[in-house]
Amino acid sequence: MKKISIIGAGFSGLYAACYLSKKGFDVEVFEKNESVGGRSRVFTQDGFKFDMGPSWYWMPELIDSLFDELGEDRKQYYELNRLDPSYKVFWKDTDPTDIPANKQELFDLFDTFETNGGQKLEAFLKDAQEKYEIAVPEFLEKPGIKLNEVINFSVLKKALKMDVFKSVDKDVSKRFTSEKAKGILNFPVLFLGEMPNRIPSLYTLMNYADMGLGTWYPTGGMGELAKALQKIAEKNGAKFYFDTPITAFKCEEDKIVQLKSNDKSFEVNQVIAGADYNFVEQHLIPKKYRRYTESYWDKRRLAPSCLIYYIGLNKKVDNLEHHNLFFDEDLVAHGKEIYDQPKWPEKPLFYACVPSKTEDDVAPENCENIFLLIPIAPGLKDSEEMRAHYFDLTIKRLEKQTKTTISENVIYKRDYCINDFVSDYNSYKGNAYGLANTLKQTANLKPKITSKLSNLLFCGQLTVPGPGIPPALISGKIVAKQIADNIK
Repeated sequence: MKKISIIGAGFSGLYAACYLSKKGFDVEVFEKNESVGGRSRVFTQDGFKFDMGPSWYWMPELIDSLFDELGEDRKQYYELNRLDPSYKVFWKDTDPTDIPANKQELFDLFDTFETNGGQKLEAFLKDAQEKYEIAVPEFLEKPGIKLNEVINFSVLKKALKMDVFKSVDKDVSKRFTSEKAKGILNFPVLFLGEMPNRIPSLYTLMNYADMGLGTWYPTGGMGELAKALQKIAEKNGAKFYFDTPITAFKCEEDKIVQLKSNDKSFEVNQVIAGADYNFVEQHLIPKKYRRYTESYWDKRRLAPSCLIYYIGLNKKVDNLEHHNLFFDEDLVAHGKEIYDQPKWPEKPLFYACVPSKTEDDVAPENCENIFLLIPIAPGLKDSEEMRAHYFDLTIKRLEKQTKTTISENVIYKRDYCINDFVSDYNSYKGNAYGLANTLKQTANLKPKITSKLSNLLFCGQLTVPGPGIPPALISGKIVAKQIADNIK
């Protein structure tokens, strides 16, 4: 039982591999793609280096503490740079707003939005910090197995203190009157899988992560975190098998005895599934061992998918920062097209990441590296026609807002959408961000990390604690700790 087989080399699988190999377990990792990172993979083309997925580096102290638990110093693997401004927000009819890293400058900015805006923001962030400092130790690292993890006086008292039954929008709206202030403060929850009026106020902790802890960028790109974890795991003896998709389980009694990858077979003792939970459970596990039904999964509330464009330009664009949010259309209208009446959005908000503003090595000289992302409903019918339509739409708005030509300067373009998420990650309905973080899908109400198969545990964004880089890492730690504590 000292042998551990991990399916998937995303962040959760990688951290589990690091933790268990450090504890002396014999660890092997099976990855269907050609490199580590999962949604945080990297590719290069024509002198451009693109991070394929996550681009916001938040909660640096939390990530550093996870390195510390492995006996490692994150600084030995990559350096971090705090971005200032943290990001730029583009509005419909007014000049864009740079969000400064300095707190006093941030308070001064909010004073321009409304009377006493800075004072209101200071009080709001103080409350958000308290939620963050309660949530991280009390909620993030709970395995979600037993009810007494959440149903005890101490935890309930803290939950009530965090106003978990009030919405983010209600919390923000009772404090602020200006549309700009409300738009900026509601932004972090856009990818959590619900409208701000239906996301628990607990998640204003994201505003503290944003404005209190700052937005950072690792030298070399976001892929450096996954590369660092691979190096740590391999240093401790873990073995990686790439281009090795797991296609079936062989089970005897209530255990997995063999993993199959097309024409190859691998004997196993203990298995961790860091791959898409739905895919593993509904396609690899024999029906009699499944905990959940197809209808259960169909009723889950999912966070968005997204349409992404990786773009190389043969010139620089002066009016963009590293991170850029385009709030030049209606947030509520777009949100309804994701969550209430799922369809391709008419006038979507979008996000542009330009890492070449921070690092020269991600693009050829005098060129720009741009990553465009439109949040969309999962499960939509993906087509080349839709991808082409939204590319034209976003480029025209990008040109209008930056007051420069862009379309004629595109020398590289790749698009990525629902069909690709399914193909590359077996992603349920092509989702990009896991389950929505609603009260009904929080903590113990998420799909369990345990299985009816006695030697299988799950980690990743469809189980506790949820989507995002730090939660994914913590998910890997949770299952690894369960194994290390129970197998001596």
